[in-house]
Parts: sequence; C-alpha cells; structure tokens
Amino acid sequence: MASSTSTFGILFIILNKIESLINERNTNFYFYLIFITFGNYNICKMIVKPFRLVKISKYLKANKIAILDAGAGSHSASITKQWFPDCVYHGIDIDNYKNDDKDFELMDKFYKMDLTKFEYSDIPDGFFDVIVMSHVIEHLYNGDKVIESILAKLKPDGIIYIEYPSFKSTRLPSMKETLNFYDDPTHCRIYTLPEIYNLLMRNKMTILEGGTRRQWINIFIIPIKIVHNLIKKGYVSAGVFWDITGFAEYAIAQKTTK
Repeated sequence: MASSTSTFGILFIILNKIESLINERNTNFYFYLIFITFGNYNICKMIVKPFRLVKISKYLKANKIAILDAGAGSHSASITKQWFPDCVYHGIDIDNYKNDDKDFELMDKFYKMDLTKFEYSDIPDGFFDVIVMSHVIEHLYNGDKVIESILAKLKPDGIIYIEYPSFKSTRLPSMKETLNFYDDPTHCRIYTLPEIYNLLMRNKMTILEGGTRRQWINIFIIPIKIVHNLIKKGYVSAGVFWDITGFAEYAIAQKTTK
C-alpha cells in the first residue's frame, strides 16, 4: 500500500510541474507539447481498440453483427462503428449523455428509456449477437434484475459484456471524473465478480472470461494522455489511470443453446 501511495505522490508532483509550465505560458514547452501530444494522441485513437471491443472481436469474428449497447453515451456509436463499420447498432440510454448528431446518425435505432423500469418491449427478443453494458449497472439499484431481463434480447450463442467499478475502486484516491467509486454521486451499488458470474450462470449463460480490466497499451500511453488532458481540459481525468489501478472489472458470458 505504501509503494502505491508513493507512486501516486511522485506522479502528482510531475503532473503539477507540467501544469505549472502550461499555466506559465512557457511558449516553447507549450507548442512542443501540442505538437507531440495531439499528433500521438490522434494516432493512438486510431490504433487502440477499446478493451470491450477487443473482447467482442475475440469471440465474434464477423463484422456484420447486431450490437445492443445499454448505456450508449460518450460517443459509443461512433467508436463502435469505427471498429465494426458493418454492424447493426442499437443504443439504449436514459438521456443524451455526451453524444452529438453524428452519433445518433450512426445508430440504427435508439431507445430512450430508464432500464430500471423493465419497459423493453420495443427491443426485439433474440436479435442481438452481443449486448454491451459498460459502466451502467453501478448506476442501477436493481442492475442484477436488469441483466436478467435484458438477456432475452440475445441470440442463441450471443455474448454479453459487462464492465463496472471493482470493489477495489472504493479504496482508490479521489480524482475528477471518478477514480474512487464514491467520486460519482450517481453510483448506487457495488457489484463483485462472483456475484456477476453466479447471476449469469443461473440464467443459462456460460462464462467465457472475466477479471480486472487492464489494457497494457493504455498503460503504456499514460504520459501522452496526461499531457493531452492538461492541454485540452486543464486537468487529468481519472480515466487515464483506470487500467493501471485496476479500477474496473469485467465479465463475458455466452448464451447457452441447450
């Protein structure tokens, strides 16, 4: 624990130094950072496939798949279509969270709904190759029941990807945009991997894999992300450190045909 604390201490000293140089309008340093960071960051965005899509690709080889994204904010449609251009994409969300017109144009269908109310009749049963629930269930007091209900939308042999803050996140430092579970006041329930596994198995799903979400390329490019955040936002968002700290857990399961 001490080594983890000291590592964060050193990291924040470096961040503060970079931030002070930017705030002082050190012209040469500033333009060098813009050139290096945005060039490399845009390259990284083009070549680094999001973790959830890497895992989907592992189990579903075809590009023309039907995806139900429960929690379709933060430009998820655009990101998904970048990697699966031929997919049929249906999104669910309670509101328009960090999406723009382009995102909605890319959606084949959008369902504006509160998942906790179980009003899913407009969503076709047995239609989707994959359901994605990335950082959704921690906002739902009855997320376990929501998962059970939405499984009916999967085709036989379809898969579900679930990601959520780990119990470990309750002990991480607090940062802007959530590194500690309690940083987000809309978080209302902590889930664990055994709980999710048992829920899925009770509903005739075969566990394919799960554990702590770590994508090593994201850890490798942390310096680029730090500088990019400081220039673009004026602070470093917590998401930069999700992979290195083990903030999130994930589970993938397949619908049993027998």
